Amino acid sequence: MRKADIKRKTKETDIALSLDLDNAIDGPIDTGSPFLDHMLDLFRKHGGLGLSVVCKGDKDIDMHHSAEDIAICLGEALLKAVGDKQGIERYGFYYVTMDEALARCCLDLAGRISFVYNASIPNARIGNLDTELVQHFFQSVAENGKMNLHMDLLRGTNTHHCIEGMFKAFARALSMAISPSRRVQGVPSTKGTLT
Repeated sequence: MRKADIKRKTKETDIALSLDLDNAIDGPIDTGSPFLDHMLDLFRKHGGLGLSVVCKGDKDIDMHHSAEDIAICLGEALLKAVGDKQGIERYGFYYVTMDEALARCCLDLAGRISFVYNASIPNARIGNLDTELVQHFFQSVAENGKMNLHMDLLRGTNTHHCIEGMFKAFARALSMAISPSRRVQGVPSTKGTLT
């Protein structure tokens, strides 16, 4: 069973997150930001994942703590759910077009942490979410999921399209990486382990 339940409670947030890599079950998504809710909903849809997230956070200040802590929980859940990584593809990559925007995601679930982000998002805010938090979100997922993650926005002029393209590209690249390997048996590494 490749799934995980993560709870995180601090003075800033109280989060319950459930992730299922093999059963696309829709649960509640309530982050405190309707736009981030939308991004996580399409992430689970395009990843073919089961995901629920409920966050009570200090959004009266801003969305920084909530977005960061949700990403921490998502990274931890991915790491736990993928387990020893026996029989998975390990690598994933995807290009997604969203009207005029074009996003690319490449990732490796090898256990080595690296994050490269190359995206210039047109507007500083969408709804109640500062768009600089998109970079921070993906970085926190990469660090806590122990993955090598490259996110690129190759072009785009509409803020919604740009961010949506990146979330969809991440979802589909991740779906590829966690899929059963077509050729490699066991752990997909000559070292015999991915930690």
